[in-house]
Amino acid sequence: MKRKSDPRHLTRTQAVKTLFAKGFRQNLKVQKASLAGQVLQKKGPIDKLIEKNASAWPINQINPIDLATLRLAIFELLFKNKKEPYKVIIDEAVEIAKSYGSETSSSFVNGVLGSIVKSKVKVESQSRNVN
Repeated sequence: MKRKSDPRHLTRTQAVKTLFAKGFRQNLKVQKASLAGQVLQKKGPIDKLIEKNASAWPINQINPIDLATLRLAIFELLFKNKKEPYKVIIDEAVEIAKSYGSETSSSFVNGVLGSIVKSKVKVESQSRNVN
């Protein structure tokens, strides 16, 4: 059973808080080796995925905490070397959105991440069928 004191949950929560703060303070120093620093290094491709999968919402109109949560989860889903099951990553993102976001944050985050996972699975299955 997952607990709020789980070190992985605490690391993710701290990364979301750092990403959130970075959205308001551009001069905030973030270590490149930290989880938030790794996310920021992939911010361009991550934001393109958000724009594609949340097309009704321009990036500058997305709730900043939802944006930070999405950036972290997408990094973990697609760019992190040591991957966890996508269900774990999405569940964590939804829990963070429930804790720090608005009433609709958890469903918004879940929907965007679900769309990304569906398109990723579809691409992977198509590439397997070609080979």
